[in-house]
Amino acid sequence: MERAGATTMKGAPLTLVGPELKAGDAAPDFNLMDRGLKAVTLKDTGKRVRIISVIPSLDTPVCDAQTKRFNEAAANLPGVDIITVSMDLPFAQKRWCTTFAVDNLKMLSDHKDASFGTNYGTLIKELRIESRAIFVLDADNKICHAEYVKEVADFPNYETALAAARSAGVPAA
Repeated sequence: MERAGATTMKGAPLTLVGPELKAGDAAPDFNLMDRGLKAVTLKDTGKRVRIISVIPSLDTPVCDAQTKRFNEAAANLPGVDIITVSMDLPFAQKRWCTTFAVDNLKMLSDHKDASFGTNYGTLIKELRIESRAIFVLDADNKICHAEYVKEVADFPNYETALAAARSAGVPAA
């Protein structure tokens, strides 16, 4: 499935590969790689509430700022894990985290087979990088919040994602 014009870069329309996920959908599986070159699937991310922050590349100003913002937020969100997904190589992710002392979130790379991008609808066909997006998953791997940022250079709505994560962590009455 391709979604032509679903995202833009500097106003130029680009094609996203994969479905457009919505709140209520089951979170698809993926096969990512951590900074130690170990495979990580959805199951491996655990049974806690998770914010998945998807970025094109850590070496861009907006992605840098987004990842640092979620790293700061992670310190104040007990019971919530924050994961950043990009096409950056695991070595580059490790270097970036060390350089900026980012240690409150998990970095995962989709470079090997783009399974996250194609399963979550964030793979930019023309560039083979991720589009900017945020997903909040509950403990049962249900999507509670999904935001596909229309313009790659724009920031996501942090507060909406953080509020969704807080709500997803509240036990049902």
